[in-house]
Amino acid sequence: MGNKIQLLHNYQYIISLENLLGAWQEFVKGKKSKRDVQQFELHLLDNVIALHNDLAARVYCHSTYQAFRISDPKPRHIHKASVRDRLLHHAVYRILYPFFDKTFIADSYSCRLNKGTHKAINHFRKFAYKVSRNHTRTCWVLKCDVKKFFASIDQAILKNILEYYIPDGDILWLLRRIIDSFSSGQPGKGLPLGNLTSQLFCNVYMNEFDQYVKHGLKVKYYIRYADDFVVMSHDKYQLIKQQEELAKFLAGKLKLRLHEDKVIIKSLVSGVDFLGYVCLPHYRVLRTKTKRRIFGKLQRKQLAVRQGLIPPASLNQSIQSYLGVVKHCNGFKIARRIKELTGS
Repeated sequence: MGNKIQLLHNYQYIISLENLLGAWQEFVKGKKSKRDVQQFELHLLDNVIALHNDLAARVYCHSTYQAFRISDPKPRHIHKASVRDRLLHHAVYRILYPFFDKTFIADSYSCRLNKGTHKAINHFRKFAYKVSRNHTRTCWVLKCDVKKFFASIDQAILKNILEYYIPDGDILWLLRRIIDSFSSGQPGKGLPLGNLTSQLFCNVYMNEFDQYVKHGLKVKYYIRYADDFVVMSHDKYQLIKQQEELAKFLAGKLKLRLHEDKVIIKSLVSGVDFLGYVCLPHYRVLRTKTKRRIFGKLQRKQLAVRQGLIPPASLNQSIQSYLGVVKHCNGFKIARRIKELTGS
């Protein structure tokens, strides 16, 4: 585990009315039109006080989840908690995130302020320049992802990691309530995709791996985004050896497995698919699947606008979003096609 630093905030601070109301202000952004949010807001103060009282008396119970599937782009099971529980998740997150963020390595990019996919991709390019000495020698890239990441997280291991950093027993009791509220089908396994706290817990969990990679194996060129990670080297055989060590650590310490079909070692010059882009020595392009998905979604939205099912503003929002995606690669032709297709 990392350096021994501990959370100074206590349980009373997390469950305070001030923190719960502050969390509500953050939670409600962009959700005012949702019926369950409107119903909760009708008696906001009463609901917040009731939540605070349950937490203070330590009788709080997390409610069950509403499950549904999305394709984004691959099928995922999302589990949505009640408004009351999601408010609590925000209250916990706004206190724990700033503390845990300081323990994370610089090259972990998922669900963190001032990070994200585009920063990760730009850092990938910087590392590639260094490893290849400005593309004068071969840069090899080991790319892996964890099999069924969210569903495989071991709740007992997660709780042990949290105990290491958090001395307050009441906070740990509350975090256990949140963690134990979900099961992926295997007892003691999994976190729900959809909880704000799950994003933080995943980074806390994988920080153990990050610390091992950086300080145990002393890997210099490593980038992780959620369960996707890359290691770069000019030495292909070093990467083969490191991949075995990484798999051993994940299995032994975190009870996670690498996706066998997605462990790839290839040269940068042959193109490395990472976070939706195919990275090459002097440029990057959108992966073919992503291009198809963009045009498919735009065509469906255009049809929905013509049928009056959605407002034109929704289509315009999607257009701007996709133009933003292609801005980060050699996507001039794609941007032109998007504009031609939508007449914008």
